[in-house]
Amino acid sequence: MNELKVLRAADYPRMPWKNGGGSTEEITRDAGEGLEGFGWRLSIADIGESGGFSRFDGYQRVISVLQGAGMSLDVDGQLTRPLLPFDAFAFKGESAVNCTLTDGPIRDFNLIYAPDRYRARLQWLDAATPQKLFSSAHTVLIFSASEQVYAQLGNTHHEQLGRYDCLQLNGNHELLDIMVKGRCCLIELSAI
Repeated sequence: MNELKVLRAADYPRMPWKNGGGSTEEITRDAGEGLEGFGWRLSIADIGESGGFSRFDGYQRVISVLQGAGMSLDVDGQLTRPLLPFDAFAFKGESAVNCTLTDGPIRDFNLIYAPDRYRARLQWLDAATPQKLFSSAHTVLIFSASEQVYAQLGNTHHEQLGRYDCLQLNGNHELLDIMVKGRCCLIELSAI
């Protein structure tokens, strides 16, 4: 049975970073509490200065800049390309990661998941006119990155999302048609 939730940015709980260097707003997760025990988690972090990232051994991470000029990462001694807004970058949770901010503070968006338990797909969309997609993922999330995003799942349910709101569908067992309008991130997760 499908379970549909609208998660509003104003309600996201704030929690400290694992390394104590800042804080994160947690959007949603599959299970667990605190910084352990989840199979996947979506969050937003505010990075005020260059520095190290927390380790998440056994997890895969996908990060995107939401606000600010951007950043570069040093992942296990290798420098990345400059990461600009809405440019996703993936790395292993156990990697030693340091970020260098391009020009002042940023806000970023993070998917962290256990690849031994979940398959994941993340893509940024910027649809000025409605864009139709299809997914058979068990969990489908639509994260709004603009003031207003229109999202429709299937033939019946549609939702207006504000900036950083998230639409979450759990328990999907069919080929679901999705229509979106506006800048958003589509995340698809399925248990292995």
